Amino acid sequence: MKVVVLGAGESGVGTALLAKRKGFKVFVSDFGEIKEKYKNVLRDYKIDWEEKQHTEAKILAGDLVVKSPGIPDKVPIVKKIREKGIRMISEIEFAYSFNKELSVAITGSNGKTTTTMLVYHLLKQGGLNVGLAGNIGDSYAKQVAEDPEKCYVLELSSFQLDGIENYRPHIAIITNISPDHLDRYDYKYENYIEAKFRITKNQTEEDYLIYDDDDDEIRKWLSKNKIRAQKVPFSLTHKVEQGAYIEDQNIIVKMNNETTVLPINEIAIEGKHNVKNAMAATTVAQLKRIRKQTIRESLSGFQGAEHRLEKVLKIGNVQYINDSKATNVNATFFALESMKTPTVWIVGGVDKGNDYNELMPLVREKVKGIICLGIDNRKIIDAYANVVDVLVETQSMEEAVKIAQRLTESGDTVLLSPACASYDLFENYEERGKQFKRAVQNL
Repeated sequence: MKVVVLGAGESGVGTALLAKRKGFKVFVSDFGEIKEKYKNVLRDYKIDWEEKQHTEAKILAGDLVVKSPGIPDKVPIVKKIREKGIRMISEIEFAYSFNKELSVAITGSNGKTTTTMLVYHLLKQGGLNVGLAGNIGDSYAKQVAEDPEKCYVLELSSFQLDGIENYRPHIAIITNISPDHLDRYDYKYENYIEAKFRITKNQTEEDYLIYDDDDDEIRKWLSKNKIRAQKVPFSLTHKVEQGAYIEDQNIIVKMNNETTVLPINEIAIEGKHNVKNAMAATTVAQLKRIRKQTIRESLSGFQGAEHRLEKVLKIGNVQYINDSKATNVNATFFALESMKTPTVWIVGGVDKGNDYNELMPLVREKVKGIICLGIDNRKIIDAYANVVDVLVETQSMEEAVKIAQRLTESGDTVLLSPACASYDLFENYEERGKQFKRAVQNL
């Protein structure tokens, strides 16, 4: 069988390695330039590849196309593959058929990286043979090629879920749903919501769907659609019969006639959203029969994801926090909500159709100054010019951090939480976060 892989990033090259190892004929095609480290891998494994073009004859001669999640459906070569009726799937679907253990999968608009890392941490500390993959770390396909026996904890974006057919996680988590990536879904919110719920479409009565029962969109969808998986809600506002809730500053998790009680003040990561992430992860740990003592110790020792409310340094009694991973308004809402001192907020980048009014009450209450870091800051300026005393524009991270230092006094916080994508000034949100940390360390 001929397998064609579109896109030669982490996902595509991992897929190519797995396909090669399984004896398929493999061709990798990338319309952009392939990074040198990936070219070296393709050469080492003697995999046929091309860059800066898509050779139609070679691609359309494939029996199966595995498309990288970053490639939209409207790309001409993708349309031609569909017209020809060639089966096209995602890396997740391809690797799933070779993975002997059912995975734990996490999706959501926000919180999925932290929850994924937390689930992995709890299961690993509990002694299980687990791997970490999906939207995080090494590709799922590459890891399955090396160890098909592991139970993988997968962070899955809506793009990765779009390309599944039979993929079935034993435990699925939906952390929350808020508008994001609507440009990929014909600007229809309902299409994006449907994509998220694909995570449960192949689950059976033996499987579990863990979800935020405080989230209106999730509740609405579940009230109108039947699923086969066992529903396991978590909530900050009300008790649930099976799942997780709050009582007397404790997280209570009830599953299969077992109850776990965890004091909120023992969780290392702060903020209401992280209490929810801990609820979801603890529920998985309980389903996987991890000891209660291990769960407690693991939650108190977990440091969280890089670029997600990451405490960088305290300088002159001012705390600098890197939340570069906050690429939408909803994520920044959680960040601002968790601020306990007057805050200088660094915001901006590539706007995804943001409604900044959602943040207005928090900005009024917590923010003393705003630094707009982006090429086009008009929407942010229009939203907040009359709300804060100081609003400054810059296109340099180094300058943004220096301005922030001048605006703060002892006891304040400087928060990088952009609410936007990073592509106007940076390669990605990681690069943006690293530049922030470097600039803070150079103060």
